[in-house]
Amino acid sequence: MSKTTSHRGGLSRRSLLAGTASLLASPMIVSSARAQAKPVNIGVIMPLSGANAQFGINSRNGIELVADEINAAGGIKALGGAKINLIVADATSTPTTAGTVAQRLITQNEVTAILGAFASSLTIAISEVTERRDIPLLTMSFADQITGRGFKNIFQIVAKASALGKAQLDYTLAIAQASGAKIDKIAIMYEDTAYGTAQAAGLRAAAKAANIDIAMDDAYPLGITDTTPLINKLRASGAQAVFPVSYLNDSLLLIRTMRQQRITIPAIGGAAGYVIPDFEKGLGEFAENVLSIAPANYDLAPDLTERFRKRFGYFMVHEALEHAVALDVLVQAIEKAKSAKAEDVTIALRGAKFTGGWTKAMTGGAVEFDSTGLNTLSVPVMAQWRNKELVTVWPKDVAKGTAVWKS
Repeated sequence: MSKTTSHRGGLSRRSLLAGTASLLASPMIVSSARAQAKPVNIGVIMPLSGANAQFGINSRNGIELVADEINAAGGIKALGGAKINLIVADATSTPTTAGTVAQRLITQNEVTAILGAFASSLTIAISEVTERRDIPLLTMSFADQITGRGFKNIFQIVAKASALGKAQLDYTLAIAQASGAKIDKIAIMYEDTAYGTAQAAGLRAAAKAANIDIAMDDAYPLGITDTTPLINKLRASGAQAVFPVSYLNDSLLLIRTMRQQRITIPAIGGAAGYVIPDFEKGLGEFAENVLSIAPANYDLAPDLTERFRKRFGYFMVHEALEHAVALDVLVQAIEKAKSAKAEDVTIALRGAKFTGGWTKAMTGGAVEFDSTGLNTLSVPVMAQWRNKELVTVWPKDVAKGTAVWKS
């Protein structure tokens, strides 16, 4: 197992005891200790409490899996077999707290990089800190703003939200057409966060380009408790398909209310709450055949992702997969730089192409960052719920099944 430190705002008892032991050790033991490579500290900041806790736990699980695999295989070769030491901190689900946690973690630990934090609003807050401190931050958060501010230390593993929104509509039109259906009118419902707003913009732009009428285009507050007004408006809109963009609790409420009111038009989710086991568990039969865009899906690389299922007991959700890729890429950059210094790793990350290992689980089969830090090889996929599993159904060249379209 990788050594994982839970960060709670101060030095751990284990760290203090380790420091004391080194001072009291005999010269022979000190010499032996120096022969061992110094562990590489990597910060992991995730929402481990609050509304987005399950996403944070999923992400942490993916990172721990890869860290343990790398450590078991001999560690970081270029650094003499140095082991990965994960320093895990709870961002909660509040951006202000996430920024404070990042500042504390970096101040109290010598870290090579940070991984996190799933929700775009949290990642944006953390990136303000990592940018000032010249620490690379690798993320699978979607918002365009993440790599749109000219930051030099940010690296976005997945396609940005506007690209995901465009694919969400374009793929849907293609799937409908393949089944003999034609869509002229759609509805968009999205939470008013950085993620929801950016992805809705991509949907809107794609609809305009395809001459599709947007009969409903409504934002709603994250954590909405009554979706009845939205669903009533959806019913009256005459839309032939609905595109909700939301995290888990909102996704459950929206789809459940739709189906209970017998609104049976296809629902095409915006990843996040629509592509984790809790979605199916919470909705049961209402989840069947729900489509969702996603940056990646576990069925494209079962030789890798089944290791996650074996260890944690559920399929490898996309945030776990992409954060696993982020750690793999980070370690490849450390190997390339032959250094664990943050500034050296940032240089090694920018503009390089990373292949092999967990990068094969991405649709591009590799990861390559442009000058803004965006992975230009990431291509979204469309997945559909089938018998409690997510099946990739589009694009055709990577599909593992044929989409079911019921208009």
